Amino acid sequence: MRFLLIDNSNTLTKFTIGNTDRLEQWIARVPTKEVSPTVLDKTLANQSFDAVMLCSVVPEKAAIMAEYFSSLPFHQLGYKTNMGINIDYPKPEQIGADRLANAAGVHALYGSPAIVIDLGTAVTFDAIGANATHLGGVIAPGLASMTDNLANRTALLPKIELSEPANAIGKSTTEAMLVGAIFGYRGLIKEIIQKISAEMTEKPVIVATGGDAELIARGLPEIDHVCPTLTLEGIRIAASLQF
Repeated sequence: MRFLLIDNSNTLTKFTIGNTDRLEQWIARVPTKEVSPTVLDKTLANQSFDAVMLCSVVPEKAAIMAEYFSSLPFHQLGYKTNMGINIDYPKPEQIGADRLANAAGVHALYGSPAIVIDLGTAVTFDAIGANATHLGGVIAPGLASMTDNLANRTALLPKIELSEPANAIGKSTTEAMLVGAIFGYRGLIKEIIQKISAEMTEKPVIVATGGDAELIARGLPEIDHVCPTLTLEGIRIAASLQF
C-alpha cells in the first residue's frame, strides 16, 4: 500500500510517498499559505497512492485537504491515532500533531528513552520515556521567529541569513545578531536537554530535526543524531498502523 504523507506545518507543507517499510518518493515542498485545491492539483499531478495521512498544525489548511481527499481513505493524525507510542499528558489533545509524529518516529528509528528537538518555526522538545511513552516537553520560539521579530520591531537591525558565526565577538550588526542567534540557541538547547534528561530515569538518545537542525547541531555534541525526515517517518509509521 502506498501512502501520501503530508506534513502541514506553519511555514511549509511537505508531500512524500511512503509505504509500510520506508519513505519512497519525495514530491514537493509548498509554502503553507499557498495550499489550495488548485495547488494540490498541480502538486499531485501524475502521483498514485492508496491512502492519505495528514499531520497538520494549521486547521484552516487541514480542512481544505480533508475535503480535497474525501474520496480516498484519509486520516488526520492526532492523539487518538495508533502510532506505536503511549501518551502521559493530562490533556493529550493539546499536543501538536507534529510533536506526536516526531515521538513516533524517534521511537521507531532510534528507540527510547529519547528527546526530540524540532528546530522549525518553533523549537520544540519532546521527551519519550523508556516505555515508549510521550512524557511532555518544551516549546520555545524558533530561530527565524526570533531574528525576524528583531528586524520587524527595531529600526536599525536587519533581517539576516542564518550561518555559523566566525567569532563570539561580532564585528558588525549582522555578525552580532548571528552570534546571538546561533550561540544563543545552542546554549538554550544545551540547558533544556540537561534539565529534561535529569528528570528521566535513563539516559535518552538525543535526536534533532527541522530546518535549522543541521546548523545548530554542529556545535552541540549532546545531539546524537540529526534526522531531517523524522516527522515524515513518524507520519509514515502512523499510516502503516492506521490503514
